[in-house]
Amino acid sequence: MEYCFGVDIGGTTIKMGLFSRKDGLLEKWEIPTRKGTNPTALLKDVALAIEKCLLEKGIKKERLEGVGMAAPGPVTEDGCLRGAINIGWGDVFLADEAEKILGISPILIGNDARVAAFGEYTFGAGKDTNSLLMITLGTGVGGGVILNGQILAGKTGTAGEIGHTTINPFETQPCNCGKKGCLEQYASATGMVRVAQKFLKESDKPSMLRQLEQITAKDVWDKAKVGDEIALQTAQYVSRLLGMAIANACYIADPEIVLIGGGVSQAGEFLLTMVQEAYCENIYSHCRDKKFALAKLRNDAGIYGAAALVFQKK
Repeated sequence: MEYCFGVDIGGTTIKMGLFSRKDGLLEKWEIPTRKGTNPTALLKDVALAIEKCLLEKGIKKERLEGVGMAAPGPVTEDGCLRGAINIGWGDVFLADEAEKILGISPILIGNDARVAAFGEYTFGAGKDTNSLLMITLGTGVGGGVILNGQILAGKTGTAGEIGHTTINPFETQPCNCGKKGCLEQYASATGMVRVAQKFLKESDKPSMLRQLEQITAKDVWDKAKVGDEIALQTAQYVSRLLGMAIANACYIADPEIVLIGGGVSQAGEFLLTMVQEAYCENIYSHCRDKKFALAKLRNDAGIYGAAALVFQKK
């Protein structure tokens, strides 16, 4: 028993990887996400993909240590996935269902953001630390905390959900979660565009952003880097909110390192420096030397983390 599969279930695709203890990631691929009111059809697709891979590699199922899964929703202590809105599921004991359909045991599941953080902790930018906070800036804002080598999940599976901490109690527009004033409304890719559009509307200053038919978060950061005033105002505003949220989280968890990942993190050191400066403005002086870094595993963090769930359990 020396192999496992890491599975990262997304709203559009399911990322999959075959791992070995000795050599790490051996192969990775994606399959389409089949949506529905329950996970049966999707899990059958995963089972077929696993069986095909095992056949091609000449690996018997008995040599598997298990399958790890990153799921798009909170996972409770008893293993219940409390809904996967982007896929259409309600509450489901995903591991139990997967064991029946895949014929593999154990199946270990966790929230996708928390599992991605565990992937960075085990194989990526947090490899030499004992604890970390990871924030993923993409379509939404995900978060995960690793303390003493363990995922901090909490009673309801929502520990580390920094994207839905309230950062503006005076916000009038609702977040996708139903609350108002969540960090995700400003620091996600869509949130950054929303902030930029607000600043453009409130000002008559020239900006390269006005020339674009459709603004993206990448546009905002690219233009900020070359000194565009509105883009830079947007980047500074978003960074200030991110720094404040990270400082609040660090007062509770106090990790060794803070990692920033997700598609927006491709803005690189420019983004990282601005967020770290904002963090320092909102934290005790003796906590200002906190290490900040960019996540390394990018879109593979989920499958790495899912595999780490299995190998750690062994």
